[in-house]
Amino acid sequence: MTDAFSPPPALQPMCRVVCEVGELVSLGGPAKHGERRYVPLLGGTVEGPELSGEILPGGVDWQVLRADGVLEIAAHYVIRTPDGALVEVQSDGLRHGPADVMARLARGEPVAASEYFFRTVVRFTTGAPAWAHLNRCLALAVGERQARAVRLDFHRIT
Repeated sequence: MTDAFSPPPALQPMCRVVCEVGELVSLGGPAKHGERRYVPLLGGTVEGPELSGEILPGGVDWQVLRADGVLEIAAHYVIRTPDGALVEVQSDGLRHGPADVMARLARGEPVAASEYFFRTVVRFTTGAPAWAHLNRCLALAVGERQARAVRLDFHRIT
């Protein structure tokens, strides 16, 4: 191949999401592709230059813990903006790291985000005209799992 790659897209800070999480529920396992489980999303805050509001209770983070130690994540929840608009969020990604680091996370111990990989690709859906631009947006989130919460920094892919 003689052509150079296109320059990578830029990332623009969008918001920080802090979501309170409930207790992990395992569906048993290992299932076909790993241990299937979910974490209820209890609510939280969204603050940033492009998107702010609150996370409504009732979302769910579906997960598959694979045999290779990688956690597949598929979170689905709703943000209510300050003007009352509702924005659906779908966030799919991966979390993994050294076995000892992941064991500390599982015990609820504090672990620096730099010690493991936690990234998701985020899509938005809304019918609110003021927020319709989000329907055309992809974001990359960098996450940090805390004992009772998840913190995600969203960056719009430009």
